[in-house]
Amino acid sequence: MAGEENRVVLHGNLASLHSARVKLALKVKGIEYEFVEEDLMNKSEALLWYNPVYKKVPVLVHNGKPIIESIVIIEYIDETWKEGPRLLPQDPYERAKVRFWTGFIQQPLYEATASVIKTDGEAQERAVEKVHEKLKVLEEGIEGKYPGGFPFINGDNMGLLDIVVFLILGHLEVLEAVLGVKFLDSEKYPSVTSWVKALKEFPVVKEAL
Repeated sequence: MAGEENRVVLHGNLASLHSARVKLALKVKGIEYEFVEEDLMNKSEALLWYNPVYKKVPVLVHNGKPIIESIVIIEYIDETWKEGPRLLPQDPYERAKVRFWTGFIQQPLYEATASVIKTDGEAQERAVEKVHEKLKVLEEGIEGKYPGGFPFINGDNMGLLDIVVFLILGHLEVLEAVLGVKFLDSEKYPSVTSWVKALKEFPVVKEAL
């Protein structure tokens, strides 16, 4: 068992997309950790102490020191535990590209999908169009630009961008079933669709599901 100085504790919530990102990153790296389920309607004193600014999950506590914000946490994990599979490329340019597309997916694209859920009627139709606009941008951005068509780190290990893609785009099927619309169209977005499908076959993803 790791000593107290190496103790890793994740304060999160099972329904939190951002907590799920960190859990998957820890799984990929093979890091043992303690999970503390937080009631977001009755936040613990520990959570408020560790994250007094945003007062939200996830918070990773390593050696008694808190790290907040899921993407920041994942980068911290990658920089701290170098012996495991890398979550970001070592090459500065490739790493910059991963950070750019991660930002695109979790902001413009995710916000567009959130708008679909929050609206109805004509407003929802416009929101659906925006999702397709963002998916087209992503398709054109990754098509033919990565070995095998996917940004897997080292070709066979999930990285930061893969984790974000899976936990946002991988759940679009639920939205498709509820709304009766098609987002992940293999004819319109062959690279994106194949990417999501491949991610679902990863052993760590199957375990997480």
